[in-house]
Amino acid sequence: MSKVATRFAPSPTGALHIGGVRTALFNWLYSKNQKGTFHLRIEDTDKERSKEEYKIQIIKSLNWLGIKHDGNEYIQSTKIDYHIKIANELLKNGYAYKCYCSPEEIEEQKKRARQKKIPYIYNRKWRDVDEKDAPKEIKPVIRFKSKIEGNSILKDLVQGDVAIENSTIEDFVILRNDGTPTYNLSATVDDHEMGMTHIIRGDDHKINTFKQMQIYEAMQWDLPKFAHIPLIHTIEGKKLSKRDNASTLDDYSKIGIMPDALRNYLLRLGWSFKDKEIFTLEESIKYFNIEGIGKSPSKLDMSRILSMNEYYIKNINEMDLFDQLTEYCKLYKSEINSNKKDKIKKSLTFLKNKAKTLEDIFNNGQYIIEDEVNFNQDDIKIIDDKAKKVISDFNAQLANVDKLSKETLEPIVNELIKSHQTNFRGVGQPLRIALTGSKFGPGLYDIIISLGKDEVTKRLTNKKLT
Repeated sequence: MSKVATRFAPSPTGALHIGGVRTALFNWLYSKNQKGTFHLRIEDTDKERSKEEYKIQIIKSLNWLGIKHDGNEYIQSTKIDYHIKIANELLKNGYAYKCYCSPEEIEEQKKRARQKKIPYIYNRKWRDVDEKDAPKEIKPVIRFKSKIEGNSILKDLVQGDVAIENSTIEDFVILRNDGTPTYNLSATVDDHEMGMTHIIRGDDHKINTFKQMQIYEAMQWDLPKFAHIPLIHTIEGKKLSKRDNASTLDDYSKIGIMPDALRNYLLRLGWSFKDKEIFTLEESIKYFNIEGIGKSPSKLDMSRILSMNEYYIKNINEMDLFDQLTEYCKLYKSEINSNKKDKIKKSLTFLKNKAKTLEDIFNNGQYIIEDEVNFNQDDIKIIDDKAKKVISDFNAQLANVDKLSKETLEPIVNELIKSHQTNFRGVGQPLRIALTGSKFGPGLYDIIISLGKDEVTKRLTNKKLT
């Protein structure tokens, strides 16, 4: 058997959709599991909508997730002449014919189908008509001469054997009247030329597969194996589209979802291996198989993505977490000043508590990152005369502390609770607001230790608090 070769073939007409990302991941994992190759084909034949920026974004997004293709990108638009050559070869050998139906005739056929509430199938008017009877004023399309009798069977690696009546497959266009090839022709020719052994894609392509199988047979090319993955649905059970929120990879990276977490989530979205939930990259490659892909659609669940991301935040190496945090801030927030990086690094242990995203960590660390305290307008109202006295007394006693630690700070807080006849909240809340601008945030002792004595003293003597 040939060495396994898979591909991902996006169109650069928009940002990479999360469904496409999962398709790319499954192709990549299968090829790596089989010690094969994974290829990227850019289907850029739609010249009006295809843009270089989208191609760059697609490659960047896949690389971000750890999906790297072998060799150079295969650019479909550079192969059009060969696609046209194959169309003419099919025409010459009797597997295709010229169709001279006008656009008005085709529209009328579609209208009648809609009225009868049946799927539109071209009526094959020009299938067996002599070309000498063709109207001179119409430039023809070339249609593939589909089988009209019997059944075709797709031996799908995910869905099992899928049968279809050949009469339901229309004589589809392979060359438009402007001379450009259509998707089904170009994709088939490219897959053959690239030596693809396995075509793994969404199950909305099943009808295309039946059409493409006929082209393979007509050209006497070896047929690849096909695997059709059920589509991703929204949590409400509707087909996920590009119009849905969080439908592209950028939507996730912007809120601080980490690549390993998203890759792990997408791996488990419609695929399973025993009862295992967490997979390292190496384990993903080792265990991935087509047999584990389910037959039913999967629902994209943001709460599960956040939960997976929280797991990775808690469990990955903190140096790696810090590197990802600084890169995230650089891309989507503001670059962390070099003089603040050590404080953030040392504070990650508690800044990551309850954080589901890198953005949460960034927000938790705002009091360190920013030089000026930005007070929440509702919270600062809590700083009444009693709270100001607590802040002043704490600051006075802090002057006598040489080394900041929970052991040196706790006695001061306990003494203030006693002398002010209050509780921990009565002391901790004013101090937290004074130091961070909000009554919410990390633990009081963690805040004080992370800022350092000089910065704490400076903030406790802020004019807004006196």
